[in-house]
Amino acid sequence: MGNPRSLSIILPAKNEAEGLRRTLPALRERFPQAEVIVVDDGSTDGTASVAVQAGARVLSSPYSMGNGAAIKRGARAAAGEVLVFMDADGQHGAEHVAALLARLDEGYDMVVGARDSSGQASLHRGLANAFYNRLASWMTGHRIADLTSGFRAVRADKFREFLYLLPNGFSYPTTCTMAFFRSAYPVAYVPIPVARRVGNGSHIRPFKDGIRFLLIIFKIASLYSPLKLFAPTAAAFFLAGLGWYAWTFHETGRFTNMSMLLISAAVIVFLIGLVSEQITNLMYRRDG
Repeated sequence: MGNPRSLSIILPAKNEAEGLRRTLPALRERFPQAEVIVVDDGSTDGTASVAVQAGARVLSSPYSMGNGAAIKRGARAAAGEVLVFMDADGQHGAEHVAALLARLDEGYDMVVGARDSSGQASLHRGLANAFYNRLASWMTGHRIADLTSGFRAVRADKFREFLYLLPNGFSYPTTCTMAFFRSAYPVAYVPIPVARRVGNGSHIRPFKDGIRFLLIIFKIASLYSPLKLFAPTAAAFFLAGLGWYAWTFHETGRFTNMSMLLISAAVIVFLIGLVSEQITNLMYRRDG
């Protein structure tokens, strides 16, 4: 970046004292003039004191509000023109921030650090993320290398446009990525290695992760182009109803209630998709 004072680095942290002991000194060494903000999300360890000792600005919550809530608090408080978000658990290295900033200077509004397969927490998480990437790429028409990566650099004014859309939970990367693509803000990906996390274990649980999987699929569709989800679903219902009608007419010469139910469901799903599409268009309309 031409002006290091325009940079704010934001780290949401919940019980990440060990990770911060490694991450913050490296950030301070490489970006001595950057604003470093640690958002303490209701930690019960020494997260806040470690951050203060390392010279970071600390925003503390009296209780845990979620990763997305911490991101929003940090973005509102940051003074920089460019915001860098990274995990506080030691997975994201300070040495890779410069690569994101260099790509941002090429004219992009958001640059995301894309993990390779070795950077995934587990096999099932890796498979889920691969599915997210393919689905989001199909929805947007652009190749999305890592939809759920929390390591990214963004232009602050663009990012703040979508704060009202961001959830308080763990799917904020999905939401802001789809919002940037939907608003025609250019997004780039930079491959980065990811280190093994330090400190306490992951805050994600298998059952909740499965629920997240379903919710993120619907979130991707609703945030970008609902008809791309609703139209194929409606077509599937319609073809099923038509096929059932053809079979029952051939066998008994009747048009059955099941055929009517499936065809009616197709019409209803399609109309819901149309309404959702209009709501999405209104959601992204900005006056002026």
